[in-house]
Amino acid sequence: MKLLIVEDEKDLSDSIVSFLKDKDYLCEQAFSFNQAKEKICMYKYDCILLDLMLNGSNGLDLLKDIKQDNKEAGIIIVTAKSSLEDKVEGLKDGADDYISKPFFLPELAMRIYALLRRKNFNNDNILSTNDITINLLTKEVKIKDKVILLTKTEYDLLLFFIENKKRVVSKSSIAEYLSGDMADMMNNYDFVYAHIKNLKQKLSPCADNYIKDLLWIRI
Repeated sequence: MKLLIVEDEKDLSDSIVSFLKDKDYLCEQAFSFNQAKEKICMYKYDCILLDLMLNGSNGLDLLKDIKQDNKEAGIIIVTAKSSLEDKVEGLKDGADDYISKPFFLPELAMRIYALLRRKNFNNDNILSTNDITINLLTKEVKIKDKVILLTKTEYDLLLFFIENKKRVVSKSSIAEYLSGDMADMMNNYDFVYAHIKNLKQKLSPCADNYIKDLLWIRI
């Protein structure tokens, strides 16, 4: 899952990123209104953490841009503002949740998890499709009753396939999902094919038909 942390307090942003990376999230950072707006225009995110106070800029204006350019992204307002009006205005403008500073990082992580579960997996901790069962909390993957050991990248790739079932997606969109803005610096997408191959081998013998049923990759 790919997140964008929009927070102008670098120490706080870094601590959030450090904590969430341990939870296997791919995190990118923006420290200003303009930097956040540029990233939102260029890349897609599963969830955006948005501070309303950005060096004099109004985070609510950025929220409106997010809803226009990243319609599918979940948005959690992270703010020191205690005003009920600000929170209500943010929710009216399209935010999915809010958390007030100071906050505990485990609570933030659980709010992110709950938001992604609601938006992508019908608010269920257990995801079942064909013979594959995924426990989203423990990240355990089973085929029937057999546990399949996947790497973080293979697990993320499987969830990407499920989220994009029956959609045509490009190699570049898979690369961006797996590596974030680092994908722009890659000369080719061989690593995408390598991870798909490894995932298919681990899901064998049902993998070929299963992945074909989920996804078409546009070459």
